Amino acid sequence: MPKTIIIPANDDLWDAENNRFVSMKEQKLVLEHSLISLSKWEQITKKPFIPNTESLTTEEWLLYVKCMTLNNVNEMVYNFITVDMFKEIIAYINDPMTATTINDTRGNARRRSEIITSEILYHSMISYGIPVEFEKWHLNRLITLISIFSIKGGNQKKMSQSEAAMYQRSINESRRKGKRKH
Repeated sequence: MPKTIIIPANDDLWDAENNRFVSMKEQKLVLEHSLISLSKWEQITKKPFIPNTESLTTEEWLLYVKCMTLNNVNEMVYNFITVDMFKEIIAYINDPMTATTINDTRGNARRRSEIITSEILYHSMISYGIPVEFEKWHLNRLITLISIFSIKGGNQKKMSQSEAAMYQRSINESRRKGKRKH
């Protein structure tokens, strides 16, 4: 489920390139914390996002918000995200988005500090036969689903090389079609 943040109109924006004040209409940021957003951020930064959110700079957080944005917005809008708006975005990112809780004491401490990249999550999805469409799920919900497959320990479906290739083609095809505007 995407999160919407409203950035109010502003009449006092300085356009340094043209030496004048400009106005910006109210902007709506439609954000999605998903595997797609994570993948885009990691592709740009070449850094793992999970579990490193505690050490991200303001610029890295802002970049992640840009990677989460589903709609087209004026690029200046990101300069007007307030501290309260950021708190709202962080709360959305941290929301488990599920009623499922996992009480697996066997490896929780290790899992919390484990580096998880988008490729690891895609690998898990492919291994467990989770459809590519789930890459648009809220990331915490997807990770919970993958964890359930792991804990339940069974039914890990091994894909043949041709199935894996077909799955990867479908991922690439959906990205090329530009179903999501970022």
